[in-house]
Amino acid sequence: MKAVSETHPVSEPEKKREKINWIAEVRGLALMLLAVLAFHSLVAKPFYIPSTSMVPNLMVGDRLVVSKYPYGWSWVSASFHLLPRSDTRIWPATPQYGDIVIAVPPDRDEDYIKRVIGLPGDRIAVVNGQVILNGKPVPQKVEPDIRIPVDAQLCEGRPCLGYWDNYRVRAADGKDYYEVPALRETLPNGATYLVIDHENQMLDNYPETLVPAGHVFLMGDNRDHSADSRAETWERGLGGPVPLANVGGRAEFITFSLDGTTTWNPATWWSSLRGKRAWTTLRPPLVKGAASK
Repeated sequence: MKAVSETHPVSEPEKKREKINWIAEVRGLALMLLAVLAFHSLVAKPFYIPSTSMVPNLMVGDRLVVSKYPYGWSWVSASFHLLPRSDTRIWPATPQYGDIVIAVPPDRDEDYIKRVIGLPGDRIAVVNGQVILNGKPVPQKVEPDIRIPVDAQLCEGRPCLGYWDNYRVRAADGKDYYEVPALRETLPNGATYLVIDHENQMLDNYPETLVPAGHVFLMGDNRDHSADSRAETWERGLGGPVPLANVGGRAEFITFSLDGTTTWNPATWWSSLRGKRAWTTLRPPLVKGAASK
């Protein structure tokens, strides 16, 4: 008796491959891009420190997170400054003394990072490097010298702290450092931070100026090398008090920092990290008992 062979179902013809719906794909990518831009414009964005104007508190190569909402939104909030300039602000708020903010000069679409020193209605002057706020000197206390690695300060691929060569020392570890004199400045709300003011120069004196309503006065912590509210626009400064509509956010914390020695070689990616700077808050500590405005 012949065995009955198993019968196998006849395979169905291979279905035609479905065509890609390019319209749906493009729509999905566009929505994703819009979501990223919205977050970048309204919530937070990354920021890179390219200059030494905020040394010692911000170093060249620091990567930050900047929150976009603390002072409301304006034309400068939009990513890549796509909106036309305007004085309009949505849900406006005023910074606090000592906040580190992103501001745009009146004549260029560039992001500057500086510290809030004067608020609307303040009278502010600088005399021999000391801030005079509403007729009272802002306290400055001499601190121990700050040690900054020489090879850690690169500006667009070149050393940019040559103005500190007189402070260059060779330490016991065999490395070169700048040991720079530092001052601790404390504003009326108790915000305290370090500044460097190592030489006499034009920006050490600034005539008393009234900060108009809706404006703030901004200065860099590296006082002798910062184009800020003390400097005219032709000097690439901010040209006086800055409209709050030109302030695009507040610096919150450092995510990571590279010392400038990074190359294509992956071995340098780890060695160039400044590990101690990661996740450092950029909100200044407050001294208890300081008089508020």
